[in-house]
Amino acid sequence: MSFIVAIVGRPNVGKSTLFNRLVGKKLALVDDTPGVTRDRRYGEGRLGPLEFQVIDTAGLEDAAPDTLEARMRQQTEAALAEADVALFMVDARSGLTPIDRHFATWLRKSPTPIVLVANKAEGRQGENAAMEAYALGLGEPLAISAEHGDGLSALYDALAPFAKLDEEVGDEGAEGDGPIQLAIVGRPNAGKSTLVNRLLGEERMLTGPEPGLTRDSISVEWTYKGQPFRLVDTAGMRRKSRVEAKLEKLSVAETLRSVRLAQVVALVIDGVQGLDKQDLTIADHVEQEGRALVIVVNKWDAVDDRAKALQEIEDRLSISLQQLKGVPVVTLSALTGRHADRLLPEVMKVYERWNRRVKTATFNKWLEGITERHPPPAVHGRRLRLRYGAQLKARPPTFAIFVSRPAELPDSYQRYLVNSLRETFDLPGVPVRLVLRKSENPYADNDEK
Repeated sequence: MSFIVAIVGRPNVGKSTLFNRLVGKKLALVDDTPGVTRDRRYGEGRLGPLEFQVIDTAGLEDAAPDTLEARMRQQTEAALAEADVALFMVDARSGLTPIDRHFATWLRKSPTPIVLVANKAEGRQGENAAMEAYALGLGEPLAISAEHGDGLSALYDALAPFAKLDEEVGDEGAEGDGPIQLAIVGRPNAGKSTLVNRLLGEERMLTGPEPGLTRDSISVEWTYKGQPFRLVDTAGMRRKSRVEAKLEKLSVAETLRSVRLAQVVALVIDGVQGLDKQDLTIADHVEQEGRALVIVVNKWDAVDDRAKALQEIEDRLSISLQQLKGVPVVTLSALTGRHADRLLPEVMKVYERWNRRVKTATFNKWLEGITERHPPPAVHGRRLRLRYGAQLKARPPTFAIFVSRPAELPDSYQRYLVNSLRETFDLPGVPVRLVLRKSENPYADNDEK
């Protein structure tokens, strides 16, 4: 990325629509409701041959200090300071507002170069309306339609001078598997954004006492002890019965998508409230998606009887989350930072387990031993034979066993096999998949070859 572009403006002028247009995918939530975006969101933008980093920001509002709107504006100010150029968007369809004029005055004093963009300027009438923005004193407005892609050639001409023509691209990220994709999920107000800010060492995410501040899934790239991470802070997930508003349904859908794209999921729960049914539902969804899991018990400094609280959490997990037996539990305080340094080492451990591979010879030696100690039961008077097996893939660890009659192997014995796999090959906290395949007599097949 050769330069950074921030998109700023009052709520509902189409900033997130332009952001999605520039990055080429629907990363930011878009809705008619003003104020959907609250945190600043980063993406890799492209406009013709230009490549740049683009920042979507919260809507600018004139608000009193110590309010949610004021904290949102601070996020926008941080993005503006970071950017090489800012696109100040106004709505050509609705015309200039006092808020537009107020922030145009503020932006004229900014050292960051400003490009004035009049959005929703479809057709001749829209272009004529865009000319009204001349009054803001920020130069000639660019008439565009972010939704339909009109006017992007003019935007290209405005941004091209900011491109640094460096040919030193480098091979960054060519080695290894790239960053660990870590999603931070949980119920509203569990402290997810506060935790991300603590891990990054900056006020990167908007936080406050109001539940549900985060609506988008916000991605941040970052390195810890030489290991690159891509952290994703997600919207809080309520029970389905409480997900009523269209916007909240979009947020939950985005969170579920973030889990699907993650490699490790940190489920943040409120230590004072304990493990809720909704927390277990989220954990079960993580397991179904085949992702590694770490339970993060936040607000631990506010818990009175910590030994009792931790025992209750572990008991509940052992009963209700048997499919992720041994999932790691990290207690910390995101607000004060106490024990926050315990989380990422645990994430790296569980990521390594999620990638683990077992040699075929080692696997079959295990299979032979476990079936000798505890043979599979006879069904209808006929003994089931587990002949041989191998690991099919990692991420999550998936194993196949060839069985004489796979459909008849009881679920209880399959759980026994999975638990033994988890214990023998050190796989706590990650899903383990077991696939049963039909094999009449593989040894006879081998003899024929």
